[in-house]
Amino acid sequence: MYLTAFALGLSLYILFKVFIRAFYTVRPDERAVITSFGRAERIGKLWVSDPALSEEEQARYRFPQLRVIGPGGPYFKWPWQEVHKVSAVTQALDLTWDPTKSQVMIEAVTKDNLTTGVGGQIRFRVAESNLYAYCFGVDSPLEHVMGYFISVLRERIANFVDPKGQSLVSEGELEGGEGASAAAELSEGVSINDLRKNLPLINDYMEQQCRSTAARYGIELDAALITQIDPPPEVDRALSAINTTRNQVAADISTARADAEQQITMSKRAVEIARNNAQAEVAPLRELSETLKRIKSSGGSAALRAYVRNLRVPLLGRARMIVQTTDA
Repeated sequence: MYLTAFALGLSLYILFKVFIRAFYTVRPDERAVITSFGRAERIGKLWVSDPALSEEEQARYRFPQLRVIGPGGPYFKWPWQEVHKVSAVTQALDLTWDPTKSQVMIEAVTKDNLTTGVGGQIRFRVAESNLYAYCFGVDSPLEHVMGYFISVLRERIANFVDPKGQSLVSEGELEGGEGASAAAELSEGVSINDLRKNLPLINDYMEQQCRSTAARYGIELDAALITQIDPPPEVDRALSAINTTRNQVAADISTARADAEQQITMSKRAVEIARNNAQAEVAPLRELSETLKRIKSSGGSAALRAYVRNLRVPLLGRARMIVQTTDA
């Protein structure tokens, strides 16, 4: 009887283990890999490579390419095989995520030695081309990716310089003159302001620098979304005052330039008007000179004297007194 019960139990175990649990399915948002006695099924002798990695890093992150099982099923596996499923959807994670501690902001130091808080999110997905690194390469690949991302972000913030500059005056005004030193001081940028204005550039830089995470940890970075950079309250108030002063200085400089341009324009117009008036006064005299030349050339001196006499007649009619002189 005991043998019969043992045989029946063994049969049920084999039935459950070999036939019932031998079949599995993979959802559309999942990918799976199979291990036999702990060794993952590989695709020949192909290895994951990334030209962005250095030779040292390529030797360190040398992972084999695995046979990936796509959505579908049911699939069959032997009892000594194990199925490892991973989610293939794009996920979002806050920058403050850390399984070892609780935090509300990531701290970073700017080139001005100001400690500022950084917040945002990253979007990522599992790299199907390197599931070995994600499943077997490191214990917590997501934690490694977050640490790598934050390290690169802090390094970028510490060395960031606004590519467009903060100049309030032209380069010619910075070359010399009494106001050169003051203008140079006004044109110097403030690092936190530069960071806030260039968040898209920082996000693009982070995406470019983190493209190698697929070869390192088996996670592809889809997007970096740095949304806020908050300095300490006292620094924020000081920056507000600096920005207000800079805006006022910029407005005064613009007003002075507008006034100077207006004065220059008015002076040019005044010179043009005076030139036109002078030409208007000279034009009749030139015309009279040409007329007298033509009269003398055609009629001689007698015709010229007669023309001059006729011109005097209207003047004599309006004159109150005529003085006639004779030669001594």
